[in-house]
Amino acid sequence: MGRPKILVFQHVPFEPLGTLDPLLKNAGFRIRYVNFARDPKQVPSLDGYAALIILGGPMNVDQVHDFPNLATEVTLIQDALDRGISILGICLGAQLLARALGSRVRPDHAREIGWSDVDLTADGTADPVLSAFGPRQQVFQWHEDTMDLPAGAVHLASSEACEVQAFRFGECAYAFQFHLEVDCSLIERWLNRAGYQPMLREMSGTIDPERIRELSNGSIKPLMELSNRTFSRWIDGFEIGSRRRTLPSR
Repeated sequence: MGRPKILVFQHVPFEPLGTLDPLLKNAGFRIRYVNFARDPKQVPSLDGYAALIILGGPMNVDQVHDFPNLATEVTLIQDALDRGISILGICLGAQLLARALGSRVRPDHAREIGWSDVDLTADGTADPVLSAFGPRQQVFQWHEDTMDLPAGAVHLASSEACEVQAFRFGECAYAFQFHLEVDCSLIERWLNRAGYQPMLREMSGTIDPERIRELSNGSIKPLMELSNRTFSRWIDGFEIGSRRRTLPSR
């Protein structure tokens, strides 16, 4: 068997695969990015791909007029679900997966930006991927929308501000509202992004960039270890080469 291929939907250049990128490459995947910021009208084929990863972005799922690729992505996610292709949706990607499954996506009652805890459900503690988490786990967040749990999905994690932090649909479609893929440089990039400054100033009473930076110094190493464990378990579900690959971090 040749190296499995992964298709990655990217919405903006400042939301990449992050720490997931080297894990995929080290496991032997071939990665193809679909850059919708560069060409929002492209319609990639899913043929030959073992998995689809949908990354985050500052837009919301209803901004189809400005970002026509969002409607294309929902259709392609539905196609991937029908084909049984593994799916991982992160933040906006999680919301697009929820929309593809017929669920409501809407503004949350409060923005979640910075470091916060998520709690695993009973199903989360038994999940082959999310069981890498502790019962309560600190993660990094950057979102203002939330989603209802799709019909038939398994609820895996929640937080005080966002009821559906993670879910699984079937055996191979995962949605993570939080950002396991970040490192300090990516967090700093988001905090310094010009487009985010008005929102950060507006939320200055509840969101403090300096506090986020301070917490990142102590929290980023445990998060990256958690990221490695969690993503490695997801990767471990694939047949790579002539044998099943078990990563050392499993």
